[in-house]
Amino acid sequence: MQNLILSDSSRSIAGVVLLTIVTIEFGGWFLTRIVRGAVEMTEFQKAFARAGHGHAGMLVTLGLVNLLLADAAGLDGVTGSIARLGVPAAAVLMSAGFFFSSTGRGEVVRPNKLIVLVWIGALCLAAGVVTTGIGLLAA
Repeated sequence: MQNLILSDSSRSIAGVVLLTIVTIEFGGWFLTRIVRGAVEMTEFQKAFARAGHGHAGMLVTLGLVNLLLADAAGLDGVTGSIARLGVPAAAVLMSAGFFFSSTGRGEVVRPNKLIVLVWIGALCLAAGVVTTGIGLLAA
């Protein structure tokens, strides 16, 4: 079996990403409060809370895998940075977009202008995975 050696940038990013999992755990605890009725929210807000939490967990996992693939492709410089940071940035931006675009008082039933964070995150996600994919095909 070959030893896995991460690049310095992948190792640093992976360390930070792993530490963010504690915030995702907190989000899971908060979701249990929502479904028990301890936090008043509209159905729209509940749906966006679930979407934000789900995207965070899935994208953090994908981000960790993508670090390994970027290293396997030998990506460095600007393309390496886009490949390594695109997916973790998407995890933050898309989750924040779901959470913050559904905040407000009263009967919140549609997203506010912060929904743009979801779409910026989607662009980061696409940039990260496309860069890694092309890098792997070219390697």
